[in-house]
Amino acid sequence: MEYLQLGCACLIGLVFVVSAVSKARDLDGFAASVPGLLGRVDGRIVRPLAMLVLVLEALVPVLLAVPAARRAGFGLACLLLAAFTVAIAGAVRRRRRTTCRCFGASNAPLGRRHLVRNATLLAAALPGALSPGDGVPPPAGLVIAAAAGAVGAVLIVSFDDIVDLFAGSS
Repeated sequence: MEYLQLGCACLIGLVFVVSAVSKARDLDGFAASVPGLLGRVDGRIVRPLAMLVLVLEALVPVLLAVPAARRAGFGLACLLLAAFTVAIAGAVRRRRRTTCRCFGASNAPLGRRHLVRNATLLAAALPGALSPGDGVPPPAGLVIAAAAGAVGAVLIVSFDDIVDLFAGSS
């Protein structure tokens, strides 16, 4: 179970690092996308809300890196992913033509692919949150688990491009 938890921690941690860094690099762009995602939002809270999301996203990998706080990191990741999924589902349902700013500037409009991506991330975060991760497995296994998580993170961050490559733009 330690391998699963470490692989999931690497996957979720790296995805949240990329997401937080991309939002920090273009905080104004991310903040500008919030009303398109959420609908009617008081303009005074848009930037503070964007900052809060950025801080919470940056906190996830920090918590995941500390074994004693790993379950809290997975829990926070689950909460954020659930909130993002609800917001995306609402935007898709209302047929808002807003772009995905999950990993920086993108032309990809929010759609079902983003719900699938978030469901995949939730499926990785939940076992990590629920597993005790008590033991210390052999180092070779840890390296393989971490590498698998890193490969998964690259695939998730590139998900829009992969979908476009195989299915065309949606």
